[in-house]
Amino acid sequence: MGKATILVVDDNPENIDVLVGALGEGYQLRVALSAEKALQIAQRQPLPDIMLLDVMMPGMDGYELCRRLKQDPLTQRIPVMFITARNSSEDEVKGLEAGAVDFISKPINPRIVKARVAAQLALYDQQKSLSQLVQQRTSELQLAQQKIIQYLGKAAEYKDNETGMHVVRMSHYAYLLAHAIGMDEETAQLLKQAAPMHDIGKIGIADHILLKPGKLDATEWAEMQRHVQYGLEIMGDDDSHLLLTLAREIIAHHHEKWDGSGYPQGLRGEEISLAGRIVALADVFDALTSVRPYKPAWSDEDAIGFIRDQSGQHFEPRLVDAFVTLMPQILEVRSRYGD
Repeated sequence: MGKATILVVDDNPENIDVLVGALGEGYQLRVALSAEKALQIAQRQPLPDIMLLDVMMPGMDGYELCRRLKQDPLTQRIPVMFITARNSSEDEVKGLEAGAVDFISKPINPRIVKARVAAQLALYDQQKSLSQLVQQRTSELQLAQQKIIQYLGKAAEYKDNETGMHVVRMSHYAYLLAHAIGMDEETAQLLKQAAPMHDIGKIGIADHILLKPGKLDATEWAEMQRHVQYGLEIMGDDDSHLLLTLAREIIAHHHEKWDGSGYPQGLRGEEISLAGRIVALADVFDALTSVRPYKPAWSDEDAIGFIRDQSGQHFEPRLVDAFVTLMPQILEVRSRYGD
């Protein structure tokens, strides 16, 4: 562990000298003779581990500096101690309300200042360690959730006599397409994680229907379409996280068509969620270009020709145009995650 960094802020150089002397050689020390300069220094990496502020300074005073530090996400966690000649109880309350963790009156006792700085730094270290642990555990939980979703998606594909790599490829296609039309990175990543759930409801379809090599009759087709409802029932109605919301939208809408001829609701155009429209295209392309027990793989040219022909019918035209331009990246994904 390196030395902790302390930023001392006072418009009087003599006061700074006193504090520097009191703290000794155990810290990296930075100094500022104004609140404005301190604000600049506090935002530079590495950030100070603690700041010691005077109250009475020309221009911006210490209270305002503290408030600004606490309003900035970059600096709001830095502990602030006031060391000032303003020693009334009202001054102390004002400092603590501004966000300070301690308030020491001048003239200072060097041993007390050093001890209280050390105590606040120890507390700050504990808080940072706890925050890092929480972040680590949160990341582990999110990774576990992602894997569970992917495994469930693969389970549905295997039951459908398809390969588990289908859900991996189409989720990557969906991610690339989402990015290409301007979706932000966080939502695009969540879309990629949710996409494998699109056909989870096929788990509820009887094998004699799901695996039938020939064309389904009207009764069988009606039952096959119910996999959307089964999928929604599996997901439940918990929309507490965007990942779950996207998964439900994808399940509900990935068989809807831009012209309203899809199922289960016959939604049209932008009535279909964006996530559903994206996954519909990604899913169809991978299905067309993959070998199935009932068909050979289509060529890339034939698959793209079909998708172009279905622009404005099955698929949103904007997505078709974007997907075609992405073909080099699409083919790279398919090569990487081949069956």
